[in-house]
Formats: sequence, structure tokens, C-alpha cells
Amino acid sequence: MVPRRELCAYTPQNEGYTHKVRLAELAGRQSGCVTWAQLRAVGVAERTIRRWTDIGYLVPIPMLARVYTVGPGADDERTRLLSLALFAGPGAALSHGTAAHWRGWLRYPVAVTHVSTPRQIRAELRDVHFHCRRELPRELINGIPCTTPIQTLLDLAATDKPGKLVNCSLAQLDFERRLDAHAIREACGRGKPGSATLIEALNSYMPQLARTKSDLEDEFLYVCQRFKIPLPEVNTYVHGEEVDCFWPDLGLAVELDGGGNHSSTAQRRRDQRKALLLRSHGLTVVRYSEDQVFNDPKHVAADTLAQLDQRRRLTL
Repeated sequence: MVPRRELCAYTPQNEGYTHKVRLAELAGRQSGCVTWAQLRAVGVAERTIRRWTDIGYLVPIPMLARVYTVGPGADDERTRLLSLALFAGPGAALSHGTAAHWRGWLRYPVAVTHVSTPRQIRAELRDVHFHCRRELPRELINGIPCTTPIQTLLDLAATDKPGKLVNCSLAQLDFERRLDAHAIREACGRGKPGSATLIEALNSYMPQLARTKSDLEDEFLYVCQRFKIPLPEVNTYVHGEEVDCFWPDLGLAVELDGGGNHSSTAQRRRDQRKALLLRSHGLTVVRYSEDQVFNDPKHVAADTLAQLDQRRRLTL
């Protein structure tokens, strides 16, 4: 956010002080971004807009007509998303997976930025999808308008065919104790895209997804769900060590070896020390690689079930 005094410093001295203050307040709320329509609304004349552009006080954002930064704009995700919402016009909002990530439901941003708007947008921008003629209720999340939680879930369910983003979003809402299942069911219905998928996800999502730290851990939970393996505790501490997946009633720990986290000599030594400690307490420790989980889930599931069955016999 650009401080007001810095915004005012860019303004030519012969321009009115009132315009300086109004523009500083507006741009300060919008990560330094403003639109041509907003400039006119605070009383800045067209000739002044042209003059400020010529001297570099207003910097046009490439590919986004009539959207500017006041002075050098911040090169960050918030500024990019806000400038896209401003470009899409009044009533626009982040939606679909972009809104879900901005709300903190998803670990990573989705590949394509989604913006819904009541307008018809003809511009085609790389990795940006404008969902046009959608007049939807919005709310500000960290200063950027987003579709409401239920609308975001419906949009995700309508477009996320594997359903993983919806499951992760529901798990995060559950973890934050903000999941209103009754309200979600009430909002779903005939003719509303995504309703059937969202109801199905609501009946089967895994709360454990809110505690995972990687796609590998997510995938292992999906393997457990697919092959009807009892779901483990995730990233829990056992005898002072953090374990990826743990079945406390049976004493089985599963460690998942991602390519980047278990490749160095020091990391392998740490893993060996952890396994030795856990075994000294009578636990069974099993390791699966990223390649095995993603490319050979059937055998991973069979081995996990066999390990659970063996531990079950030991506890009888």
C-alpha cells in the first residue's frame, strides 16, 4: 500500500489539494491501483489524467485498459488480483478457485485466475478467465471483492471435476469451524450448477485435508479413501516427532517421501533417527515414495492394509 504522503508527492504542485487527498485515499485502499472512471469520479479532469500519465505519475497497467498504478506499482499478487477486478468493472469479484485461494482454503493458487463480472469482457488475457454477465453478491476479503463462500463452493464444484479443490475447501472451513452444512444444502438446488457435486462432496470430504502440508499427503489420503482404508491422523506428534500419517489405536506410522524433502544425506539421517525412535516405542514405521503413491496406488493401498492387519493381530 502506498503511503498518502508519497502519493501526494507525485502530484504536480499546480493541481488542487482536494484531488491529491481523494486520490491518495482511493489508491491507498487499492494497493495503488485506480481506474479511469474512479479518477473522473473524484474530480480529476481528462486533461489532467493525460498529463499525469505523460509524466509517470499514473502508470498504465499493460493489457488492462484504463487501469493505472499511482507511481511505481507494487509487483505482488494482491496488486495483480485487484487490478484484474478493477478492470472487470463495478460488481466484479474474484471467484472459483481464485476466490478459494484468496480466502485461504487452498494451499496453492489455481493455474487460471478467475474473475466474475456483470459486464461483458471481450479482452483475452493469458491465464485469466472472465466469467461474464454474472451479477453476484460479494464481500471484501483482505481488501479484494470475492464471491460469497457458498457461491465460491458452488463455482468450484461446477468446474473442478476431480473434486479435490472442493474437498480441500470444505476441510479448511471445517477446521476453522466455519462450515455451515445446513446453509450449503439450502443453497443447492435444481438449476444451480455444481449443486449435486457439492452435496456429494459435503457427504464425503475428509477433514484431515486441512492438516496436510503437501500434494503427496493429499494424494495418500485420497488413496485411503478410495480403497476404504481407515483415515489416519495427519501431521501429528508421536513421542516428540512429527509423523506424516498415524493410526494411534494400532501403532502404525506412515512416512511419505517427497522428492525434495528426503533426498539429502542429512534428511535421510534424520528420517532414520525418527524411525529408530518410533520403533523403540513398539511402533511400526512404513515409508512410501512419491512415485509409489501417485503411480502405484493399488499396491500402496494393499501394503497399508496388510500393515494395519498385522498391527491389529499384534494388539489382540
